[in-house]
Amino acid sequence: MSTKSFAIVAGVAVVALLGASVWYATRPAGDDQFAQCRGSAVSGGAGSIGGPFELVSEDGVTVTDQDVFTKPTILYFGYTFCPDVCPLDNARNADAERLLDERGYDTQTAFISIDPDRDTPEVVKEFTDLFHENMIGMTGSPEQVKAASMAYKTYYKKQEEGDPEYYLVDHSTFTYLVFPEIGFVDFFKRDDTPEQMADRVACFIDAAK
Repeated sequence: MSTKSFAIVAGVAVVALLGASVWYATRPAGDDQFAQCRGSAVSGGAGSIGGPFELVSEDGVTVTDQDVFTKPTILYFGYTFCPDVCPLDNARNADAERLLDERGYDTQTAFISIDPDRDTPEVVKEFTDLFHENMIGMTGSPEQVKAASMAYKTYYKKQEEGDPEYYLVDHSTFTYLVFPEIGFVDFFKRDDTPEQMADRVACFIDAAK
């Protein structure tokens, strides 16, 4: 896939999230209980982002979104063979959870693989255990993974060139904040630090009380 094509297709996810941001930015402030918690550049989400899914947990058990999102969850879509971005982002997310735990907030992190051909439950479990003992890892059939990705407006595409065993996967890199009952409430970019994430997640939790 050419760099230009990838940029165009990957941009669809950005447009969807920015569209949600505009919706939140222009709605009356009184309608948004989380207005004070949202990022300044791109903020918020809408009902069009997130939704039900059915996947396979790292323990080999079929789970739904309701099984997973039992507490405020920092969610990431990636793959275990990812050479740099995914490990760095998941380590950052785990650090944010540790900060929240130190502050007395009950949260969790979750990882959904977008590479179901290689990422078996066992492989995913080994990956998530590197970052946090409580990180929830999920994979599934190609159809299950695609449905979850589409619900969260993420992008991924397997690179066809190179060794068929050691291929890379192009993918979007947003991290999502999902609440039980409420669903998707916000997302984080790669340049957000663990401290910034922890501050914003704590703000959302306090505002939801």
